Amino acid sequence: MARQVKRAFKYRFYPTDEQAAELSRTFGCVRLVYNLALEERTRAWYSERRRISYVQSSELLTQWKKTEELAFLAEVSSVPLQQALRHLQTAFVNFFSKRAAYPRFKSRKRVRASAEYTRSAFTWRGGRLKLAKMTAPLDIRWSRPLPEGAEPSTVTVSRDSAGRWFVSLLCQDTLTRAPATDVAVGVDAGITSLVTLSSGEKVANPRHEGRDRARLAKAQRDLSRKAPGSANRDKARRKVARKHAQIADRRRDFLHKLSTRLVRENQTVVIEDLAVRNLVKNHSLARAISDAAWAELRRMLEYKCAWYERNLVVVDRWFPSSKLCGNCGTAREKLPLNVREWTCECGSVHDRDVNAARNILAAGLAVSACGDGVRPHRDATRTGRSSAKQETQGATAGTPRL
Repeated sequence: MARQVKRAFKYRFYPTDEQAAELSRTFGCVRLVYNLALEERTRAWYSERRRISYVQSSELLTQWKKTEELAFLAEVSSVPLQQALRHLQTAFVNFFSKRAAYPRFKSRKRVRASAEYTRSAFTWRGGRLKLAKMTAPLDIRWSRPLPEGAEPSTVTVSRDSAGRWFVSLLCQDTLTRAPATDVAVGVDAGITSLVTLSSGEKVANPRHEGRDRARLAKAQRDLSRKAPGSANRDKARRKVARKHAQIADRRRDFLHKLSTRLVRENQTVVIEDLAVRNLVKNHSLARAISDAAWAELRRMLEYKCAWYERNLVVVDRWFPSSKLCGNCGTAREKLPLNVREWTCECGSVHDRDVNAARNILAAGLAVSACGDGVRPHRDATRTGRSSAKQETQGATAGTPRL
């Protein structure tokens, strides 16, 4: 069964000097309009207890363009400026819905910048893209083809900290449902092995940042020696940014291949709800955890499972997957991280990671089948309540999010 979805296809392009100057001006105007609108909305609320809507912000933009000091805003395409106001409106909606923090101002020192163009601000003919206020199409490197007959509805142009230019085309795409299978897999994330599967397979952690740590450290030392504001410092900064970009590209490519493989081979994928933000507070492991990018892997699994109609089950983070014997169900009180293999009272010998992956799979299948709880076993002497009662109350915490 095929269905229509919107997908963004990102490509690198090489602008001419004229195009680079026009885009740089647009980026600056987008940042300025966003900051002015945020400042006005903040002032209106604290001084008048009044909320400013997107429509009112748009009217303010028209007034700003008529002033002498902000007349240059009319020299760039108006569409990216309007889109900046829409993005600010979305940020406030997320804030009032308690899904995000209060919107922050965009820093002038931030090297990464972007601008969004809707259909009225670009021309798409014969696979050539020309943006508003430009006379020539962009020189895009088509690393992969767009869907046949695709017409971009939105174009986002960006420049990263390494000075590379990218264009992202939002298109309608037809996805075919992956062939049905009865295979399910439990995934235990780790550092020594990036993931361990319930089948017993261990995927080694490439440690992308660790491989280039010496080169990255040298580039950062060179940057620290350069005089602030000098051309040499800017060159050194770009060198550091390019090294970070290379590491991020390798990591992203590896995670894409891993997540695609897991989704294609399995009908149900069960993972843990890891609190990565809390885990990186451990300064001994923060660098390794950030390099592993567990949250990015989960994000990829979520949208790919939705695309290809697979089931993604998320088990509660407090489920004792490592401490629980997969044979008899006995839970150990303590299991230090340096213990990679342990023997249960029933005589079963467990590899820590493989046992955890199998327990995650079993818990996820139980949740999917009957909504059984996957909260950890608790001692009644500590809580004053029976463990069975707490299991029932905590059952909803393990409900899968598909």
